[in-house]
Amino acid sequence: MQEKNCKWSIQIALLAAGLAISACTTSPTPPAPQTGPEPTLQANQGAHQILAGESLITITVRRSGPLARMGHDHVVANRQLEGFVDVAQGRTEFRFRLDQLTVDEAALRKDAGLETQPSADSIDGTRHNMFAKVLQAEAHPWVVVRAALEPGVRDLLRAQITLHGVTHEYQVPLQLKEDGASVLAKGAFTVKQSDFGIKPFAVFGGALSVKDELELKFAISARR
Repeated sequence: MQEKNCKWSIQIALLAAGLAISACTTSPTPPAPQTGPEPTLQANQGAHQILAGESLITITVRRSGPLARMGHDHVVANRQLEGFVDVAQGRTEFRFRLDQLTVDEAALRKDAGLETQPSADSIDGTRHNMFAKVLQAEAHPWVVVRAALEPGVRDLLRAQITLHGVTHEYQVPLQLKEDGASVLAKGAFTVKQSDFGIKPFAVFGGALSVKDELELKFAISARR
């Protein structure tokens, strides 16, 4: 009897693993056009304009739960930032669209210390789960960041991030370089999906899930 129960346990574990992999690699339908309102930014004359293509935000999304070994950690990124850096006023505003996020670029995964590379089908499944189920990107297509230096310091920002229709404030460590014509701002911090009313993706009652905490890094380049 003990041997029979052991065989059943192995079969159930294999079935769970197969379902977990299937859930991750489900082929998505193409995303619907995003129709949410376009946020406005308030730049003063003389502000440095953020350079799309030369700026980068990366978000590392890590797995959790007893079946975490069956899933993947992911790196999501965006280079198409729109906005400005106002050095004189010590503030910045920028935005980007969720449909411009990339998922699991090989070079960015390596930079994040992730050794494996998910398959193309797995990446497509991740995009579908992220945009349609978790972020509800069709209704909330934009992420907006408005930030200002803490009074009297140049290495700490107070940043308001609007995502999923919710605004949350963070203190963000900052490395700032400015030579008059150009600005480079770098930093890293952690946010929680639950800060924005988002429930982290999970299957099997949480046995395979995404951690609430997201690891953000940014390198923002701006020029006059």
